[in-house]
Amino acid sequence: MSGHSKWSTIKRQKGVTDQKRGQLFGKLSRAITMAVREGGGTTDPAFNFRLRLAIDKAKASNMPKDNIDRAVAKGAGADADSHFEEVVYEGFGPSGVAIIVEGMTDKKQRTVAEVKNIFEKNGGTFGNSGSVSYLFNKVAELLVNKDGKSMDDILSIALEAGVEDIEEEEGKAVLDTAIPNLQNVQKVLEEQGITIEDAGIIYKPLSPMQLSEADKEKVMLLLEKLEDNEDVQNVFTNADL
Repeated sequence: MSGHSKWSTIKRQKGVTDQKRGQLFGKLSRAITMAVREGGGTTDPAFNFRLRLAIDKAKASNMPKDNIDRAVAKGAGADADSHFEEVVYEGFGPSGVAIIVEGMTDKKQRTVAEVKNIFEKNGGTFGNSGSVSYLFNKVAELLVNKDGKSMDDILSIALEAGVEDIEEEEGKAVLDTAIPNLQNVQKVLEEQGITIEDAGIIYKPLSPMQLSEADKEKVMLLLEKLEDNEDVQNVFTNADL
């Protein structure tokens, strides 16, 4: 999930059962492996920004260093027989909310069938490419710890770095910027001693959709079922949860 619900999802992931933790580590491993391959085999996070993001997420989820190293080695060719590719699916949830699903899979036919089945069994409708993506902007988003600074201090630093939007959430700051500017924003914030807790590329809804409490529960159930699928990496919605 993206936006406001994304950070609560991260918190939830840190307290999951061993089974869920293993599933999460598997997804993080795929993201690391894919980052190395897409980066032309570059295994140094300093020269492969996507890899840096993937490793940062793995560390934030307390993924063991050995797991991270194995995923990096796999991406560099240690397991050449394994091939994953990125997929993006779109659909509608209960009350017509828009949903975008990002995944990594070694069998596209299996994954599309499973994702479609999850939509249909949980009050949703599987859509065609482009059916809901126009309702979102694809941006880079960072969650930062204010580290004793006021929101005005954070805003001043963020604007200088080219951040396009900033808001406060649960005592932290959420910053949005253009995707090509993400690395620069991270650099500027770190130089100012600001701790970045998470950063990544998200689909941000242009106009969040308001729901009743009952409908929120239905949407949350569908989103959680999608997130539980081993091939699914990220789920985004325009529902205001």
